[in-house]
Amino acid sequence: MAHLRFTDVQDRPAEFLDLTSLTIDEFQQLIPPFEAVFHAHMAAWRLDGKPRTARQFSVYKNCPLPTPEDRLFFLLTYLKTYSLQVVQGRLFGMGQSKANQWIHVLLPVLLAALRTLGDAPARSLAALAQRLGVSEADAATVVATLEEEPAPLIAVPATVPASPLLPMTGPNGASSAPKTLLNRPNVIAARKKTTR
Repeated sequence: MAHLRFTDVQDRPAEFLDLTSLTIDEFQQLIPPFEAVFHAHMAAWRLDGKPRTARQFSVYKNCPLPTPEDRLFFLLTYLKTYSLQVVQGRLFGMGQSKANQWIHVLLPVLLAALRTLGDAPARSLAALAQRLGVSEADAATVVATLEEEPAPLIAVPATVPASPLLPMTGPNGASSAPKTLLNRPNVIAARKKTTR
């Protein structure tokens, strides 16, 4: 089975945007800081999360993500599609456990690279106000306005079908239906009758 690589989609900008949410130009701008942070991380840590004590990191011959573009493409595709790790691994030519290792290494690397570019998400009102260059009160009004926007109204049909497409389930918790004990004599007898 062929494995997905950056070179497979770099000439198809619409497909690349669908897979990563970035244009090719935005992707190319992100590669140098991403790769610098990746090598700094790999100088101190192994792929399995243990501290590096012996040899240096190097890309080995049959590495599933041999280039910086492939590593960033792998992670952005995972973040955009949020597929199961087994599917992500299969797409990129590795097993689920290797995909899990790569995801856990590359996620903090991407966040650190975004921080160096000043593009990391703001996690507090003060950080948002500083990024926007406004006071915290002004930033709070922006956030409050975004939170208060009404959800779009969905037209509800005038007649509700008598039978729903999916059966309705009861509330969570203990069921009100009586429990059937499978070891009762009448249940055992009924099972014997149906198996003959």
